Amino acid sequence: MKKDAQNGITFMQYIFIIHGSQVGTGVFSLPRILADKAGTDGWISLFLGWGLSVIASILIVLIFRKYPNDTLPELMIRLFGKIVGKILILPVIFYFAFFVWTILTSAMLFIKQWFLPMTPDYVVMFLLIAPGYLVASRSLRILGRYCELVFYMMILMFFLFLFPLGDSHWVHLLPIMKEGWLPIFHGVFSAIYSFLGFEIVFFIYPYLQKRSLAIRGVIIANTLTLLFYLEVTLICFAFFSPDGITEYNQPVFNLLKVIDFNFLERIDMLFLALYLFELSTAWLPFTFGAIFSLGFLFGTKNPARYASLLFLLIVVLSFFLHPSWNQNDQWIIFSGQAGLWFAYVFPAILYLYVLIYNRLRRSESL
Repeated sequence: MKKDAQNGITFMQYIFIIHGSQVGTGVFSLPRILADKAGTDGWISLFLGWGLSVIASILIVLIFRKYPNDTLPELMIRLFGKIVGKILILPVIFYFAFFVWTILTSAMLFIKQWFLPMTPDYVVMFLLIAPGYLVASRSLRILGRYCELVFYMMILMFFLFLFPLGDSHWVHLLPIMKEGWLPIFHGVFSAIYSFLGFEIVFFIYPYLQKRSLAIRGVIIANTLTLLFYLEVTLICFAFFSPDGITEYNQPVFNLLKVIDFNFLERIDMLFLALYLFELSTAWLPFTFGAIFSLGFLFGTKNPARYASLLFLLIVVLSFFLHPSWNQNDQWIIFSGQAGLWFAYVFPAILYLYVLIYNRLRRSESL
């Protein structure tokens, strides 16, 4: 099935959709998590996590190079038949929808904690979703343009992390590999969770205008994410003491609080307000994956209808559940474990299956 040309995305939009889907609220606590697992050598774990995410991303691209006009739901039907394929689409829908719920819940809790503590959960959730609906209910090209715009908007904000360097002590990072490789390997599991989001390639590859650049694109996208995580992690490690960083649940916020300008106070509040744009590029691609799969499952391609259904369900759930930080942490752990299987293990299994499937088909045709 040839994809609609008006939904085609450029190479840069392809990169920024993948990068945007990887960067969420987890970056605020990432330095502390890495310090718990690997000490100040946790930044090395990021390189290993980057390597695994690049390998998994390339495997996804190699799979779809054999079926360049298929998205994941269409590939499931092709490989496993109509009935089994549609059954296999159901966990994909749940995976992407649950990620949307988890990211939006994290954003809602941050907003209530820092800006609107007395506002009901469902109202905050609705205010978050309403602008995003305008993007989610449109085509993939609109999503690509939005992710590209947000990336350029946020570039200057990321330079804020360089200001605490004057009070940082790089000696905190020494000696390197002080406890060997074992703690670093333990930190890899936390690192690979932070790179989740590249699995959106399952859905956007067929719409890439220059598919010959797909592998280069996933490498660049994962590298941009690595550079951002490295910047935040290394500066936090250098600014806080090796033991002190573990005392802060979200050390990135504590780092931003020390930044002071004569003309501006509470730079951390300003950063969080602007970071909501960056956060939207994390849950909107997952929304696209969920509603695309729903549309394919039911045989219609009206994204606005399924986006409305998904967002209405999220608002209703926030009204009845009243999510807490502890609940959200449990959901993040569950989504991370599911992502480990879906984003890292599943592409390897599917790639081997495709190789065997194609070989059997060639032997039958002889």
